[in-house]
Amino acid sequence: MLDVRRLQVLRAVVTSGSVTAAATHLGYTPSAVSQQVATLERQAGVALLERIGRGVRPTAAGRLLTEHAEIIGRNIAEAEAALAELRAGRTGRLTVRYFATAGAALIPPALARFRREHPDVRVDLKLIDPDDPLPEVERGRADMAILVGPRTPVRDGIHLVHLLDDPYLAVLPHGHRLAAKAVVDLADLAEEPWVSSEPAGPCLQTVLASCAAAGFSPRIAVESDDYPTAQGFVAAGLGVSVIPRIALDSHHPEVAVREIRNPQPVRKIHAVVREAALEQRALRGLLTALGDAACRRR
Repeated sequence: MLDVRRLQVLRAVVTSGSVTAAATHLGYTPSAVSQQVATLERQAGVALLERIGRGVRPTAAGRLLTEHAEIIGRNIAEAEAALAELRAGRTGRLTVRYFATAGAALIPPALARFRREHPDVRVDLKLIDPDDPLPEVERGRADMAILVGPRTPVRDGIHLVHLLDDPYLAVLPHGHRLAAKAVVDLADLAEEPWVSSEPAGPCLQTVLASCAAAGFSPRIAVESDDYPTAQGFVAAGLGVSVIPRIALDSHHPEVAVREIRNPQPVRKIHAVVREAALEQRALRGLLTALGDAACRRR
């Protein structure tokens, strides 16, 4: 394989017209330049220069390689400039995986700020719910994931950033006997029919673990995999539900929302990235924007 550095030495000799002038330009000795060209000729298997008086001129092979050396040099300069832009966080692409309520509550304000600060960085968002997005980051398929948990132990080289503790609230039909209370004990819901609002996954596990700590297992009367639908069933009087606070920004007008205690289920929302990826200024900028968006939700 031809050596890129030697190609640039050949180009300097050809463009300057002599070994001595090329050596001065490159900061080498003339003998070092001659050795580099001789080695390149052995690699090419053909003469690249011929002497004319006190100077040299390229052979046909020398002209060919000089033309390609110019292209290579230009490409390397462009690559270095692009890399500098990437390091500075001005260009690039970030791939983010998220779950639905994070997409609604945290990502929009964070992404709006990020785009103002990094307008030329592309962010590809993909909803991955209820699947666990952590493996996407571990395998390098995503730069960042927003998740609840995590569900499994985090491997070495993975960095967790806590964003938000998101407590669950009781959602009751208007006129329900418990709606008169400002705060509801979780055990007060033990005998009630429940409207489930979570698919299987870490959010549901959080709720079930809290119910077990309160001494009961909820009796599911209606199954629902999303929060607005669950609120509709509750409003119709078909049961009670528990729903995370950030999913209740716009709650159904015919439900009552109350705090829960003893215990209150809380899901922990994290951003997860590879530690090596934290070298990217753009990724750090997105983490900062998410952290600020989460602070406003606390």
